[in-house]
Amino acid sequence: MNNMALYQYIKSRPKTPRKRLPRAVSTICMSLGAGLLVWVLWPIISFLLVSESLFASVIGPVPDASLAPVVLAAVDSKNAVDYTNANIWFPTSPQKKVVTPVNSYTLSIPKLKIKNVSVSIAGDDLGKALIHYGGTGLPGEYGTAVVFGHSTLPQFFSPTNYKTIFSLLPTLKIQDEIYVMYDGVEYRYIVYEMVVTDPTDLAPLEQHFDDSYLTLITCVPPGTYWKRLNVRARLERI
Repeated sequence: MNNMALYQYIKSRPKTPRKRLPRAVSTICMSLGAGLLVWVLWPIISFLLVSESLFASVIGPVPDASLAPVVLAAVDSKNAVDYTNANIWFPTSPQKKVVTPVNSYTLSIPKLKIKNVSVSIAGDDLGKALIHYGGTGLPGEYGTAVVFGHSTLPQFFSPTNYKTIFSLLPTLKIQDEIYVMYDGVEYRYIVYEMVVTDPTDLAPLEQHFDDSYLTLITCVPPGTYWKRLNVRARLERI
């Protein structure tokens, strides 16, 4: 009886191992990713650790719960609030569509290289202009003119782009100057206070008629919508 093997095994050539990316390449990629993360987060972290401690704090008189149905009604189809719409910044106190001798004026902040940018009275779109909240005082008159401006990460700041124009507003200091050209007359305001408030706080809309005031408002920390920075200035009379 022939006991010849029925199977034959032939050893194949060893497979050539795939070349792995050099460790240096992966290290570089990780370093770039970490650097990008720090680049984005640093303005927020630095504001929370340093800047916010310099500002007074105001307790919001309106509870967050009361805003829920109004805010939900203001969100777009992607469930994100459109903060370029000035009408949703204070949904419980909507701005008034007032009739004034002029419907816009210009504003300049020399320290931030913001020069003669447009301010729309009772306007809607913060992507096209700063917005003077309808129903608040007019420049040069007794009361408080409240002006909103959009902001993002300070790395993207541009003094001519209304979507980034107030990104460096937290860098202003007491005694800095703000100029307003309203109805052919230039007014010089001096910053006297910087206050961080909650988004539900209506205090920034309060009117004080003992003098002429200007309040500039934007979101902070930079690149977020968590809080509101109020830069308060008083008219410097000649």
